[in-house]
Amino acid sequence: MKMERRSAEGPVISGFSGGGFRVDDGVYEGLLITPRRADGWAPPPLAVLTEADLAPLLALDPQPEFLLLGTGETLVRPPAAFVRAFGARGIGVEPMDSRAAARAWGVLRAELRWVAAALYPLG
Repeated sequence: MKMERRSAEGPVISGFSGGGFRVDDGVYEGLLITPRRADGWAPPPLAVLTEADLAPLLALDPQPEFLLLGTGETLVRPPAAFVRAFGARGIGVEPMDSRAAARAWGVLRAELRWVAAALYPLG
């Protein structure tokens, strides 16, 4: 039996740098990432996060299976209204600390999962 490893195309989070994330040839403190692109992000305080703050991720076609929400150094629950708004679109929200979300991104993309991530800075 021959086994072949599939690899996902698109941006790859390769590590951490200062308070941010190393993606391909760039470093981003806050990060919005999809299977197609990575962009810097200046997020609002988590307590006032709305779906409008993630409009570029919602423009993804097809819509992501779910959103990895990296909440910074530690896990902080996002506002319930934010989670409900994504749920109404059929998109789950998986909050975790930003380092865990960055690692999960790599694992899920290696599995060719169609996900998006919004990562708050680390520091």
